Amino acid sequence: MTQSGEIDSQSALAEDVDDLDLTPAELLRADGPLPRGSGLGPSVFAVGIALLSFMAVVAFHFPQYLTTPDLRHGYDVEMLRKILFVSLVVGAAVAIVNLIMRRRWQLNLIALSFITAAVALGGSAVKVKDFPDHTPYIGLDLFIIDLLTTAAVFIVAEKLFALKRDQPIFRRGWQLDLGYFFGNDLIVGAVLVVVNTVTRDTLQWVPNGGVQRWVSGLPLWIAVPFAMLVADFSQYWTHRANHQIKPLWKMHAVHHSTEALDWMSGSRLHLGEILQVRIMVILPVLALGFSKGTVDIYVLIVSTQSVFIHSNMRSKLGPLRYIIATPNFHHWHHSQDHEGIDKNYAAHFSFLDYLFGTAASADRDWPDRYGVLGDYVPQTYLGQMTFPFTKPKLGVNHANE
Repeated sequence: MTQSGEIDSQSALAEDVDDLDLTPAELLRADGPLPRGSGLGPSVFAVGIALLSFMAVVAFHFPQYLTTPDLRHGYDVEMLRKILFVSLVVGAAVAIVNLIMRRRWQLNLIALSFITAAVALGGSAVKVKDFPDHTPYIGLDLFIIDLLTTAAVFIVAEKLFALKRDQPIFRRGWQLDLGYFFGNDLIVGAVLVVVNTVTRDTLQWVPNGGVQRWVSGLPLWIAVPFAMLVADFSQYWTHRANHQIKPLWKMHAVHHSTEALDWMSGSRLHLGEILQVRIMVILPVLALGFSKGTVDIYVLIVSTQSVFIHSNMRSKLGPLRYIIATPNFHHWHHSQDHEGIDKNYAAHFSFLDYLFGTAASADRDWPDRYGVLGDYVPQTYLGQMTFPFTKPKLGVNHANE
């Protein structure tokens, strides 16, 4: 997406970065493979670990506003302090070595600045005082944990089992998707407050009787897949409606606007769709009376599977693909190829699409191109948030293109 006066983001990282002498701001706008021998990879690592460490220290100072209540009660604080200490030491060491080797001095000074600020604020020794538990919050802790664990697992997995081997980690559009990853994790607390309020008020009208007692008493090995099936059945029809009803499609088109699939791309979701889908999916699960343990496990599974099915992994799972949603199954849903348009709606169980006649069928294993037909969705965060309220020049529904 090169514009007049801007750097060519498609080639900026692929060329010799030392010769280009790009500023950090220019690097942030660039994409492409990390060039070997430039020191860019270690420098990006140093900045990343330093920034996350700084965020962790700030979260220690204001846990009532920056941490997720459902998570904070289960933390081993002393273990977190040790991890934070190691992160600060490693980040500082990598940045200093890069500076000694005269590699990417601007990035490494930024890393050292975050580390210095974190240490000045108390580092891993910050004292956590008593604080109220029922306060408005954003899930900064959830973002840090989610980014570290998801990136560590799926960046490696995508390199080992890559579908598109030439797709770099910093592929086109990574900045926007990382912004969604960050924003969606931070607002999850506010979203859950709204969802819980709506579902609680709605469920006051649902009779609480034998069905709920039976469901809540199911063993986890039965309850968890049952909850996933109930949730996916609701999700299937909600997802299908988002493709067929034009106002809903304009929100959902934001998710389809990514032109490359990997572990970050599933985060690209309009706030309105997050609210809609969470409410429609969690309502039947709570109405049937599934236990909190079952719901917690379901949430963990759905978060992991969402990353998995969007990932850049050559995974079909053999005959299981007719039962379980896989990257192969979901990539077709994101394709611009006619075989995949308005197909493969299920998030967990692909057999739902075979049951309801919406499974994609093609003479090849993988689609050729991803995104929205016509490429009419803006590629900026503000543009995508306002897109559902505008009148695009092209059609707004896959089936009507």
